[in-house]
Amino acid sequence: MKRTATVLALFLVAIALLSTSCGTSDFLKSLNLSSNGTLSGGFYNLAGVDGTLQLQVQAVYNSGKLINVTNASTFTMVPTGCVFDPGPPENLCAGPVPAPAPNTVTISPTGLMTGIAQICTWVDLNGTNGQPQTPPAWAYTGYYQVTATYRNFTSQPVGIGMGVAESNSPTGGCGPS
Repeated sequence: MKRTATVLALFLVAIALLSTSCGTSDFLKSLNLSSNGTLSGGFYNLAGVDGTLQLQVQAVYNSGKLINVTNASTFTMVPTGCVFDPGPPENLCAGPVPAPAPNTVTISPTGLMTGIAQICTWVDLNGTNGQPQTPPAWAYTGYYQVTATYRNFTSQPVGIGMGVAESNSPTGGCGPS
C-alpha cells in the first residue's frame, strides 16, 4: 500500500510539473499588416482602375510564431489628405480624399483592395516646376490609412495612395509603379 501511495505521489508531482510548462505560455502579442504592392517611402500605391493590392495580416505570438489571419480580420480605411489637382501647380488639391467603398476603393473579406474611382493622391515634385524632369519624385497629397483588427488587436496603420488617374508627371501615370 505504501508503495502505491509513493507511486501515486510521484505521478501527481510529474503531472503538476508538466502542466505548468515551466511558467511559459503562448499568447497573441501584435498584428502586422503588409501588402504585396509597390512600396515607396513606407507607403503603398494602388495603381490603375481595377488595380489591386493583396493585404496580409500576420498574428505575432509571444513565442515568435507567425500565423496568417488575413481571412479572419476586419479592415478599416480612413481617408486622409486630398486628391491631386492636375491644374495650376500652386493648387495641388482638388478636394478631400473621398470616403471608401463602394464606388472608390474596396477591401474584400480576403484582404484584396481594389481601386475603382479615377483618383490620384500623388504629386510628382519634379513635375511641378514647369520643366519636365525624370525620374519622378512622388509625394502624397492624400491616402487611405488602413488598419486590420483581429481578436481585439489592431495592426499598425499602413498608408495606401491611389494612382488611378493621371498626375502631373512628365512620365505619365500617377504614383510609383
